[in-house]
Amino acid sequence: QVQLVESGGGLVQPGGSLTLSCAASGSLFGIDAMGWYRQAPGKQRELVATITSGGSTKYADSVKGRFTISGPNYKNTIYLQMNSLKPEDTAVYSCSFVTTTGDYWGQGTQVTVSS
Repeated sequence: QVQLVESGGGLVQPGGSLTLSCAASGSLFGIDAMGWYRQAPGKQRELVATITSGGSTKYADSVKGRFTISGPNYKNTIYLQMNSLKPEDTAVYSCSFVTTTGDYWGQGTQVTVSS
């Protein structure tokens, strides 16, 4: 059974930084891509950043130049470094692993950007 657990969310002031982690455990085979998504209250979930097994990255226009996705490391953990945070970045952030045996999602971690 595969489990994804996010951590690192919290309250931060505008202009601040946070690093989110997503640790995957269980029987993971054939990872094709990993990603971070977010959902703000009253809005649809949107893609934030993805990284393929080959290391190619893709970012939403709203976070380009501010956010960096990395990983996975030897513990199948991916990261999202978030800098210059804005109030509009406030959302629940979830990670996802796309594999040859299925797609997996974490429960999410809350990020709140407010003064």
